[in-house]
Parts: sequence; structure tokens; C-alpha cells
Amino acid sequence: MVKTSPLIFDGHNDVLSKLASAGGLSEAGRFLTGLDGAIDLVKARSGGFGGGFFAIWVPSSMDLAAKMKKMVQSSYDLPLPDQIDAEDALPAALGQIAILLELERLGALQVVRSVADIRDCMAQGRMAAIFHIEGAEAIDTDLHALDVFYAAGLRSIGPVWSRPNIFGRGVPLKFPSGPDTGGGLTDRGLRLVRRCNALGIMLDLSHLTEKGFWDVARYSDAPLVATHSNAHVICPHARNLTDDQLRTIAESDGMVGLNFATAFLREDGRMVSDVPLTQVLRHLDHLIGILGEDRVGLGSDYDGAMVPEDVTDVSMLPRLRDAMERHGYGEELIKKLCHENWLRVLEKTWGA
Repeated sequence: MVKTSPLIFDGHNDVLSKLASAGGLSEAGRFLTGLDGAIDLVKARSGGFGGGFFAIWVPSSMDLAAKMKKMVQSSYDLPLPDQIDAEDALPAALGQIAILLELERLGALQVVRSVADIRDCMAQGRMAAIFHIEGAEAIDTDLHALDVFYAAGLRSIGPVWSRPNIFGRGVPLKFPSGPDTGGGLTDRGLRLVRRCNALGIMLDLSHLTEKGFWDVARYSDAPLVATHSNAHVICPHARNLTDDQLRTIAESDGMVGLNFATAFLREDGRMVSDVPLTQVLRHLDHLIGILGEDRVGLGSDYDGAMVPEDVTDVSMLPRLRDAMERHGYGEELIKKLCHENWLRVLEKTWGA
């Protein structure tokens, strides 16, 4: 029997940018009937996927195939893409926000603004979607766009992606490497942190440099959260978190969502799909060992990265639940990892 419970609430996906690149609003209806990708309504129902953080991401002009070719090598250091100005980023961001709102209009999901919303969606069998921004390029220096996005439902933001912007510097795709790869937050970035704290918008640390991480830890009054990051001691990739960072997250009562991207799972840092679920569990064990059972969840990066072949889309998530059970995780811990820990930290951050 396929195990579709407990429902999985996931820390990161890129289905909105996937839909945008495939044709935009005209493609939204295919989310209900089936997409060539990791997440759609059909796959979600068959795999027990209850929703998660739906990222708005502004693409850079890059040769994706060339990038992926480099990331199968034993070492690599991809240059950061060029900075994108707000006036260029805003149209792309608005296009993806429009897709998210169209999916809600079509009844495919609900844009949630509270943990009560998420629990209601789970009870009613509706997909719950957090409006998340990955890289704040579309936000102006005065933060007016932030307030507008918040009114539209924004509840989580990563100040940077893997490129610099006016708020800070992103960590590159580099292996092997520590996370200390450049400068941290700018003065504007610190203003963004304070404004997000005031509004109750979750701050995502996943793409920040180590200096940026410590800047947020110093100035934010909210739990520290990395929505899609892994353990650096297992995979020494610049994108992964050191044990010192993990301990600081634990002290803030925050959490980490485990990233399925294979380059951040494998000890050799290669972006290839041949990764057993035992390696996923190895990262989970380490994260739980430092953060505790209440501060670890899932942050797949579905539709934005190569993932293990055993869980290439959300219909295959029962395999992960089964692997957790075989590994010795009890029913209560599996439920926490699948969604309860996300709801706990969101309630603490949002206040509702």
C-alpha cells in the first residue's frame, strides 16, 4: 500500500519559474492536469504532497546546460551571475506572482497567510502555497515593493540567490568550499531584515554567504531558518551549513529544510542523480543530531535542481516516508519532519 501520510509540507520549490519559462499564464491550467516536472496537482495527490514554499525567482541569462556539465566534475567554481536591477527584475517577478494567483483562481491551491490556513488546507485536501521570494532583486531601495508584495500574500523571502544584489551577496556554486565566500548584507540588507521582522515575513538564509548568515543572526529577532540547505560536514559545498551555523539556528529555535539537490547531498559534490535515500537519511540524522527533532524538515528544491532518482517528483514521496520508517524513525518524528516542524516555526515567526 502506498503511504501518502503524513502529508509533506516542503520548504522550497521552483514550479512557478518553470511555468513562466514554459509559457506563463497560458500554462497554469496544466498544473491541474499534469506537467512534465516534479510538482502538479495529480502527482501531489498520489504522493501526499500538501504544499510548501512556492518561490518567485528571477532568472539570470546563463547557459544552464554548461553549468550542469561543470557540476558533474569533481570540483568546480561557477562565477556568480551578474547583478539584476529592480526595474529589470520586477516584470519577471510579477509574471510569476500572476501565475501563483491564477493557480489559486483555478482552485489548484490556496495562497496561505497563517498556520491556521495551512492546517485548514490539509484538512480539506487543498494544496497550501506560501508566497516566497528567492532573491530580492525585484524590491526597490525604499522597500515599497516589499509592502505591496506582503499585501498580496508574501510571507517568506531569501534576500539573495546565487548572485549579488543591493541587499547582499549570494554564495556561489562551488565545491569543495566553505560558505565564507564573500561579503555579507549591505546597509540596505539590514533594513530589509528589520522590515521583514516588523511585518512577520520569514527570512530564508539558504543562499547567503557565511558573513550574511551571521549578519542576519546578529540583527534579526526571528528564528533563523534555512529553507533548503544541507550539512557541510557531509558534503563540503559552499551552499551547505557548517555545524556552527546549525548550532546557532538551534539556539534561535529556527529550523533547516533538507535540500534534495544531489550536489548538496553527495560527498563528492557532483550533480548526478545516482544518490540513494540512505544519503538523504544521513544528512537528516546529522541535522537532527545538532538541531533536535523539532527543527528539521524537508526543502526539496523540486523543479529547480537535479534530485535523487528515487524521488524525482512528488508522486514518489511515499518512498521517502518508507525509508524513514525502515531507518528507525518513529511515527511522531516522521510527522514532524514531514510538516509539523514547518508549522511550528512558521507560527513562531508569523505569530499566527
